[in-house]
Amino acid sequence: MLVRPLDESERPWLAERLEAGWGAVHIARLGELRDASVLPALVAERDGVPLGVLTYEVVGDEFEVMSIESWDEGSGVGTALLAVAVDIARAEGCRRFWLITTNDNLRALRFYQRRGMRLVAVHRDAVAAARALKPSIPLVGNHGIEVTDELELEMLLR
Repeated sequence: MLVRPLDESERPWLAERLEAGWGAVHIARLGELRDASVLPALVAERDGVPLGVLTYEVVGDEFEVMSIESWDEGSGVGTALLAVAVDIARAEGCRRFWLITTNDNLRALRFYQRRGMRLVAVHRDAVAAARALKPSIPLVGNHGIEVTDELELEMLLR
């Protein structure tokens, strides 16, 4: 598997993938709406076939994963994307690698914690503000859990 930076010519493809996986190119978190289709991105592929994508933003000494998606779950795609993202964060001198997920995303919680990230904050009822910005966020998510809170996970790099 190869993980590489998104080529600028692939921006329309990225927008299509974000629309398909997230219902829009915009990611709502912490009271903000971000257009992930314009952010730096990594693509995981095998034999030229895209298997996943990760979008991110570096602000100061913090690296935020804005979105991550694998279309071949359980095959190491997410792990490879995350590992390369951490390498980039370190190379850029970042001290903090972090992301937001929702309280219903139990699979993601397991995934990130098994890869060294820690739950550092629960933003209670933050999804209501996110839903005001992005009404397509469902009321009920994975496992029949009401989607209410944003969970912040981080890995300190130095």
